[in-house]
Amino acid sequence: MDKTRLNTWAVQILRWTVGVILLLESAAFLFGSHAGHAFAKTHLPLWIRPALGGVEIVASAMFLVPPVEVVGGYSLLAILCLAVLLHVLHGWYDVGSLLISAAAVLVCTAASDRQGKRP
Repeated sequence: MDKTRLNTWAVQILRWTVGVILLLESAAFLFGSHAGHAFAKTHLPLWIRPALGGVEIVASAMFLVPPVEVVGGYSLLAILCLAVLLHVLHGWYDVGSLLISAAAVLVCTAASDRQGKRP
């Protein structure tokens, strides 16, 4: 297998792994009762949870669909940056997984954008 083909496969595996994980975590954040109780303790407005969770689900799904994966990727980057900002502003410094997810989304989006996969 040549190097270009291996890189293409690696990016696709990374895109699907990150996309599915973010989709599942977003659904758990939006629909999970435990997440609802934990979010209530943040004292943030209650509309933020469905807004962030819903938009993240849509962006994650778009990230997995080839014709709109670049738009979904940039949307996910914006959402993940907002999540990091909210965490840090509230003194929650456990943002490692958010940063790793953002880096993976950036790699996949840059690779797709470079190949001209824009809608």
